[in-house]
Amino acid sequence: MDIRQIHTPVMLDRCVELLAPALQHEGAVLVDATLGMGGHSEAFLQRLPNIRLIGLDRDTDALRIAGERLSRFGDRVTLVHTVYDAIGEHAQGASGILFDLGVSSLQLNEADRGFAYAKDAPLDMRMDQTSGTTAAEVLATYSEGQLRRIFERYGEEKLAGRYARAIVRAREGAPLERSGQLVDILQEATPAAVARAGHPAKRVFQALRIEVNRELNVLADAIPAAMDALTVGGRIVVMSYQSLEDRLVKQAFAAASASTAPAGLPVELPEHAPRFRTLTKGAEQADEAERSANPRAIPVRLRAAERVRDDQRSAAR
Repeated sequence: MDIRQIHTPVMLDRCVELLAPALQHEGAVLVDATLGMGGHSEAFLQRLPNIRLIGLDRDTDALRIAGERLSRFGDRVTLVHTVYDAIGEHAQGASGILFDLGVSSLQLNEADRGFAYAKDAPLDMRMDQTSGTTAAEVLATYSEGQLRRIFERYGEEKLAGRYARAIVRAREGAPLERSGQLVDILQEATPAAVARAGHPAKRVFQALRIEVNRELNVLADAIPAAMDALTVGGRIVVMSYQSLEDRLVKQAFAAASASTAPAGLPVELPEHAPRFRTLTKGAEQADEAERSANPRAIPVRLRAAERVRDDQRSAAR
């Protein structure tokens, strides 16, 4: 398997441009919170020979592949099998942190993982195949109301109720164990006019993946923890691929870059000053050339921020 042919890092040059100013000093630590197959990390290690890398991933296959890819960098690299909401345990004092969210090229390209609705496979969808609940178990045990809720919330699916009812009916006859079965059920439940607007399985598969991996809950904990772990002058870059992720990142950055001074206070005290400043104007997208060359860059939304002061309460402790 040629890793570089199946995995093209998204917005690589922009990520380096944004993070490099914080990584110039000797011994600077970059934390790649979503290591994947190591494409971004490899580029940073090549371009910035003074840095050390800590790579986190919940996917043991990704860690194995990235470990082989990055082995030539020796003790500059430390890889950790963990979910990235544990970043606070591994990133204290980091100079840079990178998040490349969503499902990885490895997970999409390995049919037996069950992430892609275009390929018939076991309904697994776990990013960490060593633990947790599979998509098949969610479909077998969740009530109609619970299924409708996750399709609405995580897939923003307008036909959530219709699909939930169809799944509950179908599982009474036989367990849903393969992605092809689920796709057939969804297609049969979709009105013809709606089916012409896009594949009916896209949002349901997204919702199941998010539920199985607790992606939004994990992200809501991980971003503030990552920001707290950065040193002053440290930078964070987050790439999101759907609106629910991007909204959480936007809210976390906005809160950290706003003054906490009470309304009407004539002078802003130092402890009320923003802890961060944003480095991007809103969310940036990949340029047209990259979008054409790498379709997985089409939905990306990139945000970045820099820590400008210590939390006074943390400093006091």
